[in-house]
Amino acid sequence: MKVVVSVAAGLAALLVASVAPAQPAPGDIPARFEQPLARDFERREAMIPMRDGVRLKTLIVIPRSGSPMPIILGRTPYGIAGVLRDTSPNAAMNAGLADADYLTDGYIRVYQDIRGRHGSEGGYILNSPLRGPHNSGRTDQSTDTWDTIDWLVKNVPNNNGRVGLTGGSYGGLLTLMGLIDPHPALKAAVPMYSMVDGWTGDDFYHNGAFRQGYVDWMYGLIAGKDGPDPVWGAYDLWDPMLEARNAEGVGRRLGLDGLPAWNRLLDNAAYTPFWRDQALQEVLAKQPLTVPTLLVHGLFDQEDSFGTLAVYRTLEAKDVRNDMNFLLVGPWFHGQSQTDGSSLGAMRWGSDTSLWARRKVIKAFFDQHLKGKAPATPIAPVTAFETGANEWRMSDAWPTAPATRKLYLLPGGRLGFDAPEANGGYAEYVADPNRPVPYRRRPIRPVYGPDSTWSQWLTDDQRDFATRPDVATFVSAPLTEALTVRGDVAAMLFASTTGSDADWVVKLIDVYPPEVREQANMGGYELMISADIMRGRYREDPKAAKAIAPGQVLAYRVRMPAASHTFLPGHRIMVQVQSSWFPLYDRNPQTFTPSVARAPADAYKAQTQRIHVGADAASYVELPVAR
Repeated sequence: MKVVVSVAAGLAALLVASVAPAQPAPGDIPARFEQPLARDFERREAMIPMRDGVRLKTLIVIPRSGSPMPIILGRTPYGIAGVLRDTSPNAAMNAGLADADYLTDGYIRVYQDIRGRHGSEGGYILNSPLRGPHNSGRTDQSTDTWDTIDWLVKNVPNNNGRVGLTGGSYGGLLTLMGLIDPHPALKAAVPMYSMVDGWTGDDFYHNGAFRQGYVDWMYGLIAGKDGPDPVWGAYDLWDPMLEARNAEGVGRRLGLDGLPAWNRLLDNAAYTPFWRDQALQEVLAKQPLTVPTLLVHGLFDQEDSFGTLAVYRTLEAKDVRNDMNFLLVGPWFHGQSQTDGSSLGAMRWGSDTSLWARRKVIKAFFDQHLKGKAPATPIAPVTAFETGANEWRMSDAWPTAPATRKLYLLPGGRLGFDAPEANGGYAEYVADPNRPVPYRRRPIRPVYGPDSTWSQWLTDDQRDFATRPDVATFVSAPLTEALTVRGDVAAMLFASTTGSDADWVVKLIDVYPPEVREQANMGGYELMISADIMRGRYREDPKAAKAIAPGQVLAYRVRMPAASHTFLPGHRIMVQVQSSWFPLYDRNPQTFTPSVARAPADAYKAQTQRIHVGADAASYVELPVAR
């Protein structure tokens, strides 16, 4: 019996042991685990030292190739952590659309956080100035680019010693800064949608009007190292913006009023040296053109509509052989060449314009200068998409329009190329800053909200505004033949106001026929081709505000974005003029105050605006007519 019990006890012990084994001391998760994948690339991270000892976090993606490869570098304030996924052993499947072709065709791709942002050391300065009157230090974005390239060509294996530099928006600004005292290994640059002149027509101001509705972007750069989003406590930003009254109030609501970068923006409402000394089109004018550069511009760029073409004009003056400065213009929102480019809002282009441009122009440009591989078809000095006709046009220079024609605003809300004959005509409306004209249909969502359509607002249908009593609308007869405009657009308004300050918004619009067979929802559509705002106090000198004499007819020149568009037969041309574009731009109180950004509540008054259309004061839009 003792033996039987002993055997039974032993069996029980074995059964328990097999059902519930003892747990390993360190647990089931190893200190390091990596799936055994045959990756076609090597991923490296480095903290690259700058000349002042600050280290910048850098991600290096190296395809497995037997041949030495060129490097394409991009520098960003927005964070490199998510630029390369880890869902495939193939680098191209992990990268964004714009990088896939490079990683499959023997390019080393490098991404870097700029100093003070995300994983990089050092202090961040919003749009850090180059060394000079606003930066007395040893370093700037130009030196950081130089130091990064120098480290890469010396430390990254299997590189061929040739580097390309690229980036969009802020990254475009950083790319342009890399052209100042460029590293000898820098052989090609592709700046895209670049922030260039923050007062004239890029991120912060447009012709003196402050872009307070773009505060989400500014907040993400100056409120924290890793780009936090503001909390508005409202789905529609119209009411919070209106309740804040002015830009200072918006900053106070979000807690930005104590931050130096925000106050610098509000304190430099005129075109002060703070802006003029940093305007890259002027800085680059003093530099030799030694690096082949392809500038990329979007016709519907909702963020930086000025800078790329301004830099193009600067560099073109130096390109004596017409073989160093190139321009690519597409039907794109800000950055859209890097994604699908088949459509924008309601607009359909008939093909993926972005894919074509990336492969036939941008990559071909890098192949030529970084690999010595001549393209099958030489890259034209200018490659520009023509909306309306929806075709690519190649030319030797921009613009190609032989002449500028004046499209006159005429009595009775008409438009025409013949100047008015009678004196004294005008269109009149009452502009009430307490009931401003929205820049798009409400609700107004945060520009980077999860359901935001911020990227397409420049193609919004403008019919909502054409019949408003505080918008002056002028429209032509249906066109009998096509009219193509290509180049800079501007408006010359002869206007008067009962106030002592005023904003002027001018929109050039293509009005579609009542019915469109190919796309029914485009029947009667009103598509903005070019539009912008100017602050009347800067009509004489952008560097100094001056009150407007009430009731006096004065000339206001409104700089507008360039166009490349064909108005087709049967379409009409429309011009809308208004005095607010809220909440994208802060409201002009229409009573002159030292600072619009800090205007008191009692300064906001309704005023009567007159747009003069008689022979003695004929308002018009300058159109660069190509044919």
